[in-house]
Amino acid sequence: MPLTASPPRGRTLEVAGRALFLDRAGSGGPPVVVLPGAGLVGLDYLNVHTAAAEFTTSVLYDRAGTGWSDPVALPRTAAEVATELRDLLRTAGVDGPYVLAGHSLGASYARRFAQLFPADVAGLLLLDPGHEDLFAHLPAEAVELNDRMKQTAADMPDLTEDQLATARGQYAELFAQWPEDVREALAEHHLTTWRTVLGETANEDDVYAELRAGGQLPDVPLIVLTAMGRNPYWSQFGSEELIQAAQRGIRDLHASIAAGSSRGEHRVLDDAAHQFLHIQRKDAVLRAIRDLTR
Repeated sequence: MPLTASPPRGRTLEVAGRALFLDRAGSGGPPVVVLPGAGLVGLDYLNVHTAAAEFTTSVLYDRAGTGWSDPVALPRTAAEVATELRDLLRTAGVDGPYVLAGHSLGASYARRFAQLFPADVAGLLLLDPGHEDLFAHLPAEAVELNDRMKQTAADMPDLTEDQLATARGQYAELFAQWPEDVREALAEHHLTTWRTVLGETANEDDVYAELRAGGQLPDVPLIVLTAMGRNPYWSQFGSEELIQAAQRGIRDLHASIAAGSSRGEHRVLDDAAHQFLHIQRKDAVLRAIRDLTR
């Protein structure tokens, strides 16, 4: 079940027998729809959502199995997630075409949506996305590092009381600008459901296979943002030299994604890390959204 009976913002709508969380703000179009990264939820992007609503319609939501939406078995196919989102937007009366702002795993789901429903897409914003060609751009040692991190994450024990207290303080700082009720609800959500990221990413290879076989993206404006800031989680497993080499490979991959589109653009953020780039560089994310909604 969702963490609380009702979300601190927004509402839930029934889609295919499931209650899904959605919050809509602003007016005009094309609407921007935020697709969270694995382990994140719609309200994690409230800062961007509130600001984007000043110049267009903005939509936050939680996929089934995450946040304040109903539970579902994880992992899921990208097609399931994309179809669910389309049905949710139609149920909510949010007319397309949409600018899809997908972060990390959410970027894969945004691309699958665009493959399946090209007429419903006005633009794509990919925030530090994963990609099926990722490993071709990484040094061999970084591929091995990725495998080690996955194995370690799967074996993680429950958080201790000290770890929970430390994490609460970190979330309080991270979400300091969020309204108090949202800030507290988000912190408790993340501390309670942090293993969701493992479930959502368990079929990463299958999602990449879907995308590879899914065909071309529509010819719409595309912006790719790369976060080159230090990733403290990676630093637990590899040397700084190796991590920097991996990040350069990711940067090159993102450049190739943008270059593969006739209307693509690549922007690099040297001072933002992967997980919370939308908080550390809200300005850059908003600038990209504004550029795509003009």
